[in-house]
Amino acid sequence: MKKVGWAILLFIGCIGGYLVLPSNYYLRQALTHLLPKIDQYPIFENRTVKAGNPQPWQLSEAYNTLSIPEKNLPVFEELGTVAYVIIKDSALLFEQYWEDYSPQSHSNSFSMAKSIVSLAIGCAIDDGFIKNVDQPVSDFYPEFQGYNGKPLTLRHLLTMSAGVDFNEAYSSPFSPTTKLYYGNDLQKIAFGMKEIEEPGVNFIYQSGVTQLLAFIVEKATGENISSYVSRKLWTPMNAEEDALWSLDKKDGIEKAYCCFNSNARDFARFGQLLLNKGNWNGKQLISGSYLEEATTPDTSLLFKEYNETNHCYGFQFWHLTYKGMEIPYMRGILGQYVFIIPDLNAVVVRLGHKRSEMRTPQHYPDDIDTWLETAIEMIQQTTTI
Repeated sequence: MKKVGWAILLFIGCIGGYLVLPSNYYLRQALTHLLPKIDQYPIFENRTVKAGNPQPWQLSEAYNTLSIPEKNLPVFEELGTVAYVIIKDSALLFEQYWEDYSPQSHSNSFSMAKSIVSLAIGCAIDDGFIKNVDQPVSDFYPEFQGYNGKPLTLRHLLTMSAGVDFNEAYSSPFSPTTKLYYGNDLQKIAFGMKEIEEPGVNFIYQSGVTQLLAFIVEKATGENISSYVSRKLWTPMNAEEDALWSLDKKDGIEKAYCCFNSNARDFARFGQLLLNKGNWNGKQLISGSYLEEATTPDTSLLFKEYNETNHCYGFQFWHLTYKGMEIPYMRGILGQYVFIIPDLNAVVVRLGHKRSEMRTPQHYPDDIDTWLETAIEMIQQTTTI
């Protein structure tokens, strides 16, 4: 029994020694905080994305005169919805909040931030800091030379067809995704990715690729991405509240693939910008041609997971077809969504704790059908009021 006791103590000691290694900071954080949550921004260092010219949304004449259809409420509740907002004809038509959330409450964007990074790339092209989406990554970081003589370009990063070895695994505490989220050295992970196959062939979703795009924004513009997004988008779009972009450490680097913390009203501004083809109150904030390409799936790629043509992903934006309507959208892993519905001149935002694990034939989470059905039904009701 004594030997068994000593063996257990030795094992515990080894585990403890392993965890205190500086390189395992991310693992200590992961074991402490477990799976990511929508309100975790206080556990990270954050950089402010300044809202320099705040203006509230105009209220629709029908503002909050309607209710969410009762048949859909169970899904809203089961999946822990905390905010639901509908913008129609550039005005706030409907908003509802749950738990202790309000129009000012911060909530993590998770991978909706990838779309924000894409917009920053578009702005940097407009500004002349980046030539175009076909510029080689090696112009900014020579360590990324491509594979088998085919250069790696920004287009390949934007379309998630980079051909690198990043494994997008959310359930493992040892995955690079966990290291990105809980770790304190984003550079090590992003620049540790190896090119293992020809770029521009397979669509494989990889958060590390978006992180590399953010490094390119910073290298090209000479600004951190929070400052650049504030100056080019957040302030010109009249966001009402400062956003917070979580960092890997104090005075560190933005977790650009995720972790843009804001509220539903202000997230909706990104959707409205796309609906306006890059224009905001008469000022063109980003090229309409870039947005058109960004929100159009690159059908030259194979969606590797399903071994079929990619019909759902453009430049860090998702895309689906719903009841005959083509809908580009931003998407986060716990059910964060901004839907752009041109046919209805509308934007819909849903924030919450969970999304469905079930997928539709178009491979999107099937809770999306509830958020879209609800918005469409409510918008249609306003035409009869």
